[in-house]
Amino acid sequence: MFGRPRGVLGRMGGVIMSRVNRDAAAQVIKLLDVRPNDKVLEVGFGPGVGIQLALERITDGWVAGIDQSPEMVRQAAARNASALRDAKADLRYGSVERLPFADEMFDKAFAINSMQVWGDARTGLREVWRVLKSGGNLALCFTVNSGQSKDGIVESLAAAGFAQVRMADQAKLFCAIAIKP
Repeated sequence: MFGRPRGVLGRMGGVIMSRVNRDAAAQVIKLLDVRPNDKVLEVGFGPGVGIQLALERITDGWVAGIDQSPEMVRQAAARNASALRDAKADLRYGSVERLPFADEMFDKAFAINSMQVWGDARTGLREVWRVLKSGGNLALCFTVNSGQSKDGIVESLAAAGFAQVRMADQAKLFCAIAIKP
Protein backbone atom coordinates (compact mmCIF):
# COMPACT_ATOMS: atom_id res chain seq x y z
CA MET A 1 0.00 0.00 0.00
CA PHE A 2 2.85 2.41 0.78
CA GLY A 3 6.13 0.79 -0.39
CA ARG A 4 5.15 0.25 -4.03
CA PRO A 5 1.52 1.37 -4.23
CA ARG A 6 -0.69 -0.14 -6.94
CA GLY A 7 -4.34 -0.81 -7.59
CA VAL A 8 -7.15 0.26 -5.29
CA LEU A 9 -5.00 -0.02 -2.17
CA GLY A 10 -2.29 2.01 -3.90
CA ARG A 11 -4.77 4.77 -4.74
CA MET A 12 -5.93 4.80 -1.12
CA GLY A 13 -2.30 4.81 0.05
CA GLY A 14 -1.63 7.84 -2.14
CA VAL A 15 -4.51 9.74 -0.57
CA ILE A 16 -3.23 8.88 2.91
CA MET A 17 0.36 9.80 2.00
CA SER A 18 -0.72 13.15 0.55
CA ARG A 19 -2.19 14.12 3.91
CA VAL A 20 0.33 12.53 6.24
CA ASN A 21 3.49 13.61 4.39
CA ARG A 22 2.44 17.20 3.55
CA ASP A 23 3.94 18.64 6.75
CA ALA A 24 7.08 16.55 6.33
CA ALA A 25 7.54 17.76 2.75
CA ALA A 26 7.07 21.38 3.82
CA GLN A 27 9.71 20.96 6.55
CA VAL A 28 12.18 19.32 4.18
CA ILE A 29 11.78 21.99 1.51
CA LYS A 30 12.34 24.68 4.14
CA LEU A 31 15.31 22.79 5.59
CA LEU A 32 16.89 22.56 2.12
CA ASP A 33 16.19 26.27 1.58
CA VAL A 34 14.73 25.67 -1.90
CA ARG A 35 15.18 28.87 -3.91
CA PRO A 36 13.44 30.29 -6.99
CA ASN A 37 16.10 29.18 -9.49
CA ASP A 38 16.89 25.74 -8.01
CA LYS A 39 16.69 22.48 -9.91
CA VAL A 40 15.33 19.96 -7.42
CA LEU A 41 14.99 16.17 -7.49
CA GLU A 42 12.60 14.17 -5.33
CA VAL A 43 13.20 10.43 -5.11
CA GLY A 44 10.04 8.48 -4.34
CA PHE A 45 7.64 11.40 -4.79
CA GLY A 46 4.49 9.38 -4.03
CA PRO A 47 1.34 11.36 -4.79
CA GLY A 48 3.40 14.47 -5.65
CA VAL A 49 2.83 16.68 -2.63
CA GLY A 50 6.55 17.40 -2.18
CA ILE A 51 6.83 18.21 -5.88
CA GLN A 52 3.86 20.58 -5.57
CA LEU A 53 5.28 22.34 -2.50
CA ALA A 54 8.75 22.71 -4.07
CA LEU A 55 7.15 24.23 -7.18
CA GLU A 56 5.52 26.90 -5.00
CA ARG A 57 9.02 28.22 -4.23
CA ILE A 58 10.52 27.80 -7.69
CA THR A 59 9.96 30.41 -10.40
CA ASP A 60 13.03 30.09 -12.65
CA GLY A 61 14.13 26.51 -11.94
CA TRP A 62 12.25 23.23 -12.13
CA VAL A 63 11.49 20.06 -10.20
CA ALA A 64 11.99 16.47 -11.28
CA GLY A 65 11.11 13.23 -9.62
CA ILE A 66 11.27 9.50 -9.95
CA ASP A 67 8.99 6.90 -8.39
CA GLN A 68 8.78 3.15 -8.77
CA SER A 69 4.97 3.05 -8.61
CA PRO A 70 2.97 3.75 -11.80
CA GLU A 71 0.01 4.64 -9.56
CA MET A 72 2.03 7.34 -7.76
CA VAL A 73 3.31 8.71 -11.08
CA ARG A 74 -0.33 9.04 -12.20
CA GLN A 75 -1.42 10.75 -8.97
CA ALA A 76 1.57 13.11 -8.95
CA ALA A 77 1.05 13.96 -12.64
CA ALA A 78 -2.59 14.83 -11.97
CA ARG A 79 -1.67 16.96 -8.94
CA ASN A 80 1.06 18.80 -10.89
CA ALA A 81 -0.53 18.84 -14.36
CA SER A 82 0.00 22.55 -15.04
CA ALA A 83 3.68 22.38 -14.05
CA LEU A 84 4.14 19.41 -16.38
CA ARG A 85 2.47 21.32 -19.24
CA ASP A 86 4.69 24.34 -18.55
CA ALA A 87 7.86 22.18 -18.38
CA LYS A 88 8.41 23.20 -14.74
CA ALA A 89 8.19 19.55 -13.63
CA ASP A 90 9.48 16.25 -14.99
CA LEU A 91 7.97 13.18 -13.29
CA ARG A 92 9.18 9.74 -14.30
CA TYR A 93 8.55 6.12 -13.49
CA GLY A 94 11.75 4.34 -12.54
CA SER A 95 14.29 3.43 -9.93
CA VAL A 96 16.78 5.46 -7.93
CA GLU A 97 19.40 2.88 -8.89
CA ARG A 98 19.23 4.10 -12.53
CA LEU A 99 18.31 7.78 -12.49
CA PRO A 100 17.40 8.98 -16.01
CA PHE A 101 19.07 12.35 -15.54
CA ALA A 102 22.40 13.83 -16.61
CA ASP A 103 25.41 14.19 -14.32
CA GLU A 104 25.42 17.27 -12.07
CA MET A 105 21.93 18.37 -13.06
CA PHE A 106 20.39 19.22 -9.66
CA ASP A 107 21.08 21.77 -6.94
CA LYS A 108 19.11 19.86 -4.31
CA ALA A 109 17.60 16.43 -3.83
CA PHE A 110 15.39 14.86 -1.21
CA ALA A 111 13.60 11.67 -0.31
CA ILE A 112 10.91 11.27 2.33
CA ASN A 113 10.15 7.78 3.62
CA SER A 114 11.47 6.14 0.48
CA MET A 115 15.04 5.00 1.11
CA GLN A 116 13.83 1.97 3.06
CA VAL A 117 12.14 0.59 -0.10
CA TRP A 118 15.02 1.23 -2.49
CA GLY A 119 16.25 -2.03 -4.00
CA ASP A 120 19.90 -1.11 -3.39
CA ALA A 121 20.42 1.91 -1.14
CA ARG A 122 24.17 2.08 -1.80
CA THR A 123 23.70 2.24 -5.57
CA GLY A 124 20.81 4.69 -5.15
CA LEU A 125 22.92 7.06 -3.06
CA ARG A 126 25.74 6.91 -5.63
CA GLU A 127 23.22 7.78 -8.36
CA VAL A 128 21.89 10.75 -6.39
CA TRP A 129 25.50 11.85 -5.84
CA ARG A 130 26.08 11.60 -9.63
CA VAL A 131 23.11 13.83 -10.57
CA LEU A 132 23.79 16.47 -7.88
CA LYS A 133 25.97 19.44 -8.73
CA SER A 134 29.11 20.00 -6.70
CA GLY A 135 27.96 21.84 -3.58
CA GLY A 136 24.47 20.36 -3.97
CA ASN A 137 22.49 19.25 -0.93
CA LEU A 138 20.70 15.99 -0.21
CA ALA A 139 18.11 15.44 2.53
CA LEU A 140 17.08 11.87 3.39
CA CYS A 141 14.09 12.24 5.67
CA PHE A 142 11.89 9.87 7.63
CA THR A 143 8.72 10.48 9.59
CA VAL A 144 8.35 8.99 13.04
CA ASN A 145 5.99 6.34 11.62
CA SER A 146 8.39 5.20 8.86
CA GLY A 147 10.01 2.51 10.97
CA GLN A 148 13.42 3.76 9.83
CA SER A 149 16.25 3.88 12.35
CA LYS A 150 18.87 6.62 12.34
CA ASP A 151 21.55 3.95 12.65
CA GLY A 152 23.89 3.73 9.68
CA ILE A 153 22.43 6.57 7.62
CA VAL A 154 25.33 8.98 8.21
CA GLU A 155 27.83 6.24 7.41
CA SER A 156 25.95 5.27 4.22
CA LEU A 157 26.00 8.87 2.99
CA ALA A 158 29.72 9.21 3.72
CA ALA A 159 30.45 5.92 1.94
CA ALA A 160 28.58 7.23 -1.13
CA GLY A 161 30.88 10.27 -1.27
CA PHE A 162 28.79 12.86 0.55
CA ALA A 163 30.41 15.24 3.04
CA GLN A 164 29.36 17.39 6.01
CA VAL A 165 26.69 14.86 6.90
CA ARG A 166 24.53 15.89 9.84
CA MET A 167 21.29 14.81 11.42
CA ALA A 168 18.45 17.31 11.80
CA ASP A 169 15.52 16.53 14.03
CA GLN A 170 12.29 18.25 13.01
CA ALA A 171 8.70 17.97 14.28
CA LYS A 172 7.76 14.28 13.77
CA LEU A 173 10.62 13.90 11.32
CA PHE A 174 14.36 13.33 11.19
CA CYS A 175 16.65 14.07 8.25
CA ALA A 176 20.19 13.29 7.28
CA ILE A 177 21.53 16.31 5.40
CA ALA A 178 24.65 16.03 3.26
CA ILE A 179 26.60 17.97 0.64
CA LYS A 180 28.26 16.74 -2.51
CA PRO A 181 31.81 18.14 -2.33
